[in-house]
Amino acid sequence: MTTTLPAYDEVVARYEPVIGLETHVELGTNTKMFCGCPTDFGGEPNTRVCPVCLGLPGSLPVANKAAIEATIRIGLALNCSIAQWCRFARKNYFYPDMPKDFQISQYDEPLCFDGYLDVEVNGELVRIGIERVHLEEDTGKTLHVGGATGRIHGATESLVDYNRAGIPLVEIVTKPVPGTGALAPEVAKAYVTELRDVLRSLGVSDVRMEEGSLRCDVNTSLNLPGEEWGTRTETKNVNSLRSVERAVRSEILRQASVLDAGGRIVQETRHFHEDTGDTTSGRSKETATDYRYFPEPDLVPLAPDTAWVAELKAALPELPRLHRRRLQEQWGLSDLDMQSVLNAGAVELIERTVAAGTIPAAARKWWLGELSRRANETGVELADVGATPEQVAELQGLVDAGKLNDKLARTVLEGVVAGEGSPTEIMTNRGLEVVSDTGALTAAVDEAIAANPGIADKIRSGKVAAAGALVGAVMKTTRGQADAKTVRDLILERLGAQG
Repeated sequence: MTTTLPAYDEVVARYEPVIGLETHVELGTNTKMFCGCPTDFGGEPNTRVCPVCLGLPGSLPVANKAAIEATIRIGLALNCSIAQWCRFARKNYFYPDMPKDFQISQYDEPLCFDGYLDVEVNGELVRIGIERVHLEEDTGKTLHVGGATGRIHGATESLVDYNRAGIPLVEIVTKPVPGTGALAPEVAKAYVTELRDVLRSLGVSDVRMEEGSLRCDVNTSLNLPGEEWGTRTETKNVNSLRSVERAVRSEILRQASVLDAGGRIVQETRHFHEDTGDTTSGRSKETATDYRYFPEPDLVPLAPDTAWVAELKAALPELPRLHRRRLQEQWGLSDLDMQSVLNAGAVELIERTVAAGTIPAAARKWWLGELSRRANETGVELADVGATPEQVAELQGLVDAGKLNDKLARTVLEGVVAGEGSPTEIMTNRGLEVVSDTGALTAAVDEAIAANPGIADKIRSGKVAAAGALVGAVMKTTRGQADAKTVRDLILERLGAQG
């Protein structure tokens, strides 16, 4: 049975959404949280394991200092207070991807707490409160096979890979975010986008959502104006920025439909489906799960030295939002132009292109023009379109040197995206360099004059604007490789006209 959902604008005119986000970030340390196993992605299943991360009897954990430092830096960047004393706890639950049958995490004493992150949405600043930033170990990965959906229901068997088990994992939990109204989906996306940029600027994680190193759980509820907040649902493991926005919007519409029909919202986890943009029910969370937390007996408490924390704070990089504002001023962009750069995900790409020797206007032209078009056509992120900032800078350098015109440069760019090599190599191998030698162009110019006597007479009589038609004829003959200015000068010279 198909349910007709109400219109979004009509829903947010009647209901007030409240959102909250729980983001899990795998840290980019060399080794796992409590053992020396490597953390590199993509290894053969169950080859990055040892007695500690497998929870074998007699093995003892040792905390990874680099992970603790990275977590403190994250907390400082998010304007959090840093605990002077805290400890790890055992979170007990039984699931195949937990080899120890408990997870070493933090419970009532997080390492970082009570912070905020400011994000920009439609030119307005929205402050997102941060409840806590705590450190734990990741679980393994379960693969359900033999079914149609990839989920346990209908699968014939389940496989477990423990390579991921024990990787340092930071959980960043926001406070509830009310008052965003119709912009709730955009605010959710903007928050995760800004958080990802902060984490990347700190160098603590590669934040690749497609590889699971950044995972987001999205909480959504609805209430009537003036009433208490509604029952929330938790959409698990949303794995792209676009999907964060879609998941919030989908839940707002679904919950409104349930409430309008006189039903009640069930507190549960839900799964987001990329193909349809819908969520479906997971497991109920109406009764509190008893994880039987207790202090981890095999690890000493953490007591970060205040002088060390101060050193880490002083060494923090410029925050992305401030960095973008500075770049906007340097590049001379309006707010609207900068927003276009942000929407395309091109800030870092343009910045690197400029650093490689290109002026901002040229870098922006390539990334927001030809390369954005190709990214949209192929459905990939702009950074994955097939050209690097260094290659774009080299391409523009060839244009600036007069070796390529815009048309030829676009042809060369096609070869770069196709993986044929560097712009210089492609230009040379394909013979695409602009021809500016007057000797080589004279024959083509004379041929164009002879073929167009009427136009030639106009030019001789002083109508030099007509030279454009002959320039076009020469460009066609030379397959666009002639230097247009050189051709025009030759035409005027041969016809005795002055430009």
